[in-house]
Amino acid sequence: MASFKKYRVGGKFRLSHIDPDDTPFCEGDENAQRTELDALAVELDELQDLLNAEGKRKLLLVLQGMDTSGKDGTVRWVFSRTSPLGVRVTAFKAPTVDERARDYLWRCHAVVPRTGEIMVWNRSHYEDVLVPVVEGWIDKAEAKRRYAQINDFERLLTETGTVVVKCMLHIDKDEQRERLQARIDTPGKQWKFSMDDLEVRTKWSAYQQAYQNALVATSTDHAPWHVVPANSKRHRNVMIAQLLVKTMRQMKLKPPPPDPALKGMIVK
Repeated sequence: MASFKKYRVGGKFRLSHIDPDDTPFCEGDENAQRTELDALAVELDELQDLLNAEGKRKLLLVLQGMDTSGKDGTVRWVFSRTSPLGVRVTAFKAPTVDERARDYLWRCHAVVPRTGEIMVWNRSHYEDVLVPVVEGWIDKAEAKRRYAQINDFERLLTETGTVVVKCMLHIDKDEQRERLQARIDTPGKQWKFSMDDLEVRTKWSAYQQAYQNALVATSTDHAPWHVVPANSKRHRNVMIAQLLVKTMRQMKLKPPPPDPALKGMIVK
């Protein structure tokens, strides 16, 4: 099995040194890869059952990435065999009027995972150290304060029983162009396209730098970042599924001990 070490953010990490075309976690032919992903999805379902049965901890998966990087597709495939009762997904859009009237973390804290639950954030609080930075709405000093606040917020989550897994889905500009064009050319997918996507695309380099700064500033021992090469959709899915399975195995989840009152009971 490939190592996650190269893709874990830390030290002198540079986003530009990660090739979006890398596929280290995909082995064998297409059928073998599909079989592995399905097996991982089944194991995730079993691990989620244990997480729920244990009733003490929870898991938060944060998915970030440029437009078309595959956040929706990740959820669809990685959790394809997991009971919907055990996985909840929240997509973070532009803040509403009500949300803008409060601090930027308010809407995030409202949707943290419940005990025994896997929670997936499609975009997240990191939007507030990406978009405002690129658009010039906050200065470097405010961005630095927000990095520290985010680290404290995630420390609070981990210290109260939440395991945090953060994945940045890394695609290149050419891959994004092809995916945006496919949405335009496919009537059934045009609803996913927005003219705003083209405006954001003109600021590609600025967003890459904003990601670089945010990843390095907020990859901690309690909530590390992993950069996922995502030009290959199948590799993206397999890598994230492997990371989740590895993380949950390390949690050493166990169901509660047998109830002595049920010993020998016969249902008639």
